[in-house]
Amino acid sequence: MPSGPSTAARTPFVLLVVVLLGGGLISLLLLNTSLNEGSFKLSELRKKTTELTDQEQALQRDVDGRSAPDALERRARELGMVPGGGPAFLGPDGTVRGVPKRATADPSAVRRPAPPPASATPAPTVTPPPASGAPAPPPASGAQKPPTAQPPVSGAPTPPPTTPGR
Repeated sequence: MPSGPSTAARTPFVLLVVVLLGGGLISLLLLNTSLNEGSFKLSELRKKTTELTDQEQALQRDVDGRSAPDALERRARELGMVPGGGPAFLGPDGTVRGVPKRATADPSAVRRPAPPPASATPAPTVTPPPASGAPAPPPASGAQKPPTAQPPVSGAPTPPPTTPGR
């Protein structure tokens, strides 16, 4: 093996090649790692998208089931509503078209509210005013006064009166 100036000239070239190969391998390793990380994120996002799509479809089925005509009718009857009567329509000139009919309740379909629970305090009793011109007796100390209508606040606008037929 010669040990002279030719060996000394090859050393920087060999070091350069080794550094370039090492740098290339490290950059390939980093590139591969980042691609794998992106692949994992992508698979997690796809899984999450699938879950959310399934949830959306379940909610849509629930909405569709609750908005079906028979479900709406059943729920309305549970709330005590009754089918409306014949409709009447108002024309632009104020004429009534059709004959309005009152809604009738089927007694078996109407839900009765539950009676209030018995409480320890007795409910206040209201006595009707006497038929004669005599003044009403003062209320008992436990009885409440009936509510009275409050006059409108000054400065508050009052709505204009309406006229029939318009």
